[in-house]
Amino acid sequence: MCGITGYFNLAANQTQDQMHHLLEQMTNQIRHRGPDDAGVWVDPGVGVALGFRRLAILDLSPNGHQPMASADGRYVIVFNGEVYNFRDLRAELEQAGREFRGTSDTEVILAACSQWGVEATIPRLWGMFGIALWDRAEQTLYLVRDRLGKKPVYYGRFGSSYLFGSELKALHAHPEFAGEVDRNVLAAYTRFGYIPEHHCIFTGVAKLKPGHLAILRANEPVRVRPYWQARKFVEHAANGHAGIPEAEAVDELDTLLRDAVGRRMISDVPLGALLSGGIDSSTVVALMQAQSPRPIKTFSIGFEEAAYNEAVAAKAVAQHLGTDHTELYVTPDEARGVIPQLPDLYDEPFADSSQIPTFLVCQLARRSVTVSLSGDGGDEVFSGYSGYQIAANAWSRLRLLPRPARRLAAGSIQKVPADRWDNLYAKLQPIVPSRYRRKMMGDQLYKLARVFGAADADALHHQIVSIWKSPEQLVLQAREPETPLLDPRLPELIPHFTNRMMYLDLITYLPDDILVKVDRASMGVSLEARCPLLDHRVVEFAWTLPFSYKQREGKGKWILREVLHKYVPRELVDRPKMGFGVPIDIWLRGPLREWAESLLDEQQLRQDGFFNPALVRSVWNEHLQGSLNHQHRLWIILMFQAWKAKWMN
Repeated sequence: MCGITGYFNLAANQTQDQMHHLLEQMTNQIRHRGPDDAGVWVDPGVGVALGFRRLAILDLSPNGHQPMASADGRYVIVFNGEVYNFRDLRAELEQAGREFRGTSDTEVILAACSQWGVEATIPRLWGMFGIALWDRAEQTLYLVRDRLGKKPVYYGRFGSSYLFGSELKALHAHPEFAGEVDRNVLAAYTRFGYIPEHHCIFTGVAKLKPGHLAILRANEPVRVRPYWQARKFVEHAANGHAGIPEAEAVDELDTLLRDAVGRRMISDVPLGALLSGGIDSSTVVALMQAQSPRPIKTFSIGFEEAAYNEAVAAKAVAQHLGTDHTELYVTPDEARGVIPQLPDLYDEPFADSSQIPTFLVCQLARRSVTVSLSGDGGDEVFSGYSGYQIAANAWSRLRLLPRPARRLAAGSIQKVPADRWDNLYAKLQPIVPSRYRRKMMGDQLYKLARVFGAADADALHHQIVSIWKSPEQLVLQAREPETPLLDPRLPELIPHFTNRMMYLDLITYLPDDILVKVDRASMGVSLEARCPLLDHRVVEFAWTLPFSYKQREGKGKWILREVLHKYVPRELVDRPKMGFGVPIDIWLRGPLREWAESLLDEQQLRQDGFFNPALVRSVWNEHLQGSLNHQHRLWIILMFQAWKAKWMN
């Protein structure tokens, strides 16, 4: 795992020394992604500069150094990530007469490009990667991102130069970079808590989409094209499965996951796994331990607050599997101590508060290992989120009521203050069955009211995933960009409502939230994170299965559970999903109140001119009063304000 950066100066008006100096400044900004080694390669004649920071994982010798040139001298590459089928490709290339000087997957990519060409090689790579490759013969710069979007690639043109990098930090170091906040993208960020799709918080910068490559040549517009699209196989697979017998499907998934895990255990440095005790991470650890002659190192963190503590479950799974387990109980002060680091870790605004425990568990793992496997992706691939069932069940009931009646009900709910609903519910609690009892019932009813007016199932889903429901009222002078969530063609292409939600998470929430969180948290401590459940073969196989193989009897991930139960008893893992969060709502009313108040200062908000000060202050005051829980909406504003203070001053 590493960091890449560089530029393509179309004017080609810099000396070699100037290019070296500038490129070193850019690579130094992402040193945390690769503390073991650094390298630069420049060609002043054409203005191309490739920079690299290395976290050495495979071939620790100088033969693994980057930037690396192909044996024939045609291609030069900087490559962030891992290619898990590199040994298979190497064997095929050796049969074709190619020779190798080292054992790295980087050298295999170059040899493959020389043998088959760049655009024929990329679809043959299995793994996670962000690649910049210069073709000296064609004077072409290729930027490539892996299929699911595990590794980031930013790029944009400023002045006479195309800039690119694994993180925006590197682009900041280039003198032609001019960062101006894109208000439209800011509006989208406030809806979701992350920057969606190819958008970037800065005008003039884009993120390369997962499964795409960009082709840059002098005096030509950038061409971006897909080499893999989730939509193609999802549309085909989601419409009428013949399916294979259940037992056969479980065995096939077991075999496929074993291979995916085994390939990700190839490492020349210490390796372990992040273990929460849930279905996904437990499956990964079980398959690791089944293929290891010695105890796998596993890591989990715990919190004293029972509602947020998964350490007990993780320890039970670890003991059953016989792993070498390390757990760390984190105090609230230690967790809050991560917050000042967040704007530097996430150099775009990012507001998934589970970023805090994710960073802490990565930090714990890095004390012992350099590579760690995780269970990320299981929810999106195997229908694990409870929200899928909630949305589907809600719509099946709401659709029976005429929309005017639903709107009337929503208005009636919102006429009563949330704290009054809480008081009323408190009086009724003694006669309410325990399984139906809820905290902050007023807040829950207000959330329900917001979705009552939905015109159809997709509008309902859009409301559920929206944190700020009307971003254009919040962000001044903004027009929210369109996203796939309201694509009118989707219901016809993917008729099954839950399949549509899963597909949308696969192409939005997964790469733009979950994988951003994992990449920045892990690379922030120089830890390589690998996600076997997101092997593209696993993803494609999952979409060939009948929906009943994923959701059954009110539970998601049925088939993944069946695989896990081969290795771990049901009673250890069949428990309600907890999530991986921290009590932001309580902290904002207590120890974080002063920090939040400084960032939400009304005069400063008015001076900045990004947000509607009155609306922000109204939400803040409601939260402080305790009548409504606005932690998610406030965290979005706070993370932007903290990011702005770091990167815009």
